[in-house]
Amino acid sequence: MNVLTKKKTANGVNVLKLFLIVFFCMTVLGPLFSMLGQIQWQTVAKEVFTSQFFEIALNSLKVSCATTILSILLAYIVALAVNRSRLRGKRIIYIIAILPMLVPSVSHGMGLINLFGDNGLITSFFGLSVHLHGFIGILLGSLMYSFPVAFLMISDAMKYADGSMYEAADILGVPKINQFFSMTLPYMRRPLISAVFAVFTMVFTDYGVPLAVGGRYLTLPLYLYREVIGLYDYSKGAFVGLLLLIPALIAFLMDLRKNNEDNLNAVPKQYTVRKNLFRDAVLAVFTGFIMVFILMVLLTFLILTFVNSYPYDLTLTAKHIVTVFERGVGDYISNSFIIAFLAAVIGTIVGFVTAYLTARTPYRFSTRMLHLFALTSVAIPGIVLGLGYTIFFKTTFIYGTIMILVFVNVIHFFASPYLMMYNAMKKLNENYEDVGRTLDIPMWAMIKDVFIPNLLDTIAEMFGYFFVNCMITISAVAFLYSSATKPLAIMINEYESSMAFEAAAFVSLIILIANIIMKLLIGMVKKYCKAQYSR
Repeated sequence: MNVLTKKKTANGVNVLKLFLIVFFCMTVLGPLFSMLGQIQWQTVAKEVFTSQFFEIALNSLKVSCATTILSILLAYIVALAVNRSRLRGKRIIYIIAILPMLVPSVSHGMGLINLFGDNGLITSFFGLSVHLHGFIGILLGSLMYSFPVAFLMISDAMKYADGSMYEAADILGVPKINQFFSMTLPYMRRPLISAVFAVFTMVFTDYGVPLAVGGRYLTLPLYLYREVIGLYDYSKGAFVGLLLLIPALIAFLMDLRKNNEDNLNAVPKQYTVRKNLFRDAVLAVFTGFIMVFILMVLLTFLILTFVNSYPYDLTLTAKHIVTVFERGVGDYISNSFIIAFLAAVIGTIVGFVTAYLTARTPYRFSTRMLHLFALTSVAIPGIVLGLGYTIFFKTTFIYGTIMILVFVNVIHFFASPYLMMYNAMKKLNENYEDVGRTLDIPMWAMIKDVFIPNLLDTIAEMFGYFFVNCMITISAVAFLYSSATKPLAIMINEYESSMAFEAAAFVSLIILIANIIMKLLIGMVKKYCKAQYSR
């Protein structure tokens, strides 16, 4: 490659880096600082630092701490069943465990009402009286919401445990309990800490579950939502948003440190699961109970959609589906699919280009800056980001359009897909660029003919991640939609508030089915890529 071509390539890379840095400044830092600039400290101090506010903050802490402990414990049990047992149907367990990720958090609260509310399936059948609305309801709903994330993080870490250590310990006669404390716990310490912060942050910043089953038990995200939506008090809302940033920021810093210190990609020897009937029986009982509970909550969507009038008339009917479409739900479905598709396309392209620039170009200051900006959005909860976008873009032409919903979703979910691609880029042969320069092949041609074909499965995974999460999110878009751009997930709470539980169940079912189909399509693409690669 001649000197002139090299200079053009370097200039092109620098221009791309600068463009992306400006893009992240506009879409991440701008909204965040605009929100913080709304805080009127003297006024907020008088209104916020009251016994009622401290009670609300304490409610959030109680729910978040209790959910985190239970979620990590249950996720660890199911991860053991999948990775450390000889149970049959592990693939089914895995699929059921992640199903709650495919519906909005508000749907979990509604599903619990269908089961344990005054006219719920369980309470009516057994004649029980469960005080669901309040701490118990938020705890159960938050467990449904956070459990799949904790399970995936813990299960993924278990896959990379070095089996040779355990074989040596067995040969030396080290008791299982000692192996756990001296080997398993030290190895799992960092993944568990990451899972704890991830779950705590999810629950602490979620308002979907409290919105559905909180009743008078207010949490900080619900308080923020009511203050901004109901009273247009941006100062108080911005202050609560600042509080919600704290655990997310701590989790972000912990993750940065973990990514720099840990490498779980190499597995010297896979863990060998030995026969143990008692262990498998115990895990089967606990895992079975968890799987049944998850399926029961999700199946309530199906039951309420197709019965005439629960619990009074259980004859099958399709009238609720007809009624929902007559109310114009088709427009909201279109909105959600357009938002999710555009966000997936734009997010995947931006994520791919950003990962290429940070993983495959010289590691200069601009590269480090771009990498940090790409990860920053993970430290901003969706409801906080949405509030920032409301303040920052309120006087611009983009406000109130589909595109602002697309961009807020791209930024809200950007960090994880970006890291997928960044890590995948790092694993490719580091000499590709040198070969390309030797053969005088332009950078864009290398990307088209070498990088994209080798990374198709990761690209598909990125697209699916953006699409699924855009379909279920309500926090990031809660302040930004208009009557013409309203996403489908927002309708769940609106239908539930008007006592149209069948309509809310049907909407949840639509989102669940759409996301399952997307997951299946992504699985097919990855399987095809794997088959092509193995040839």
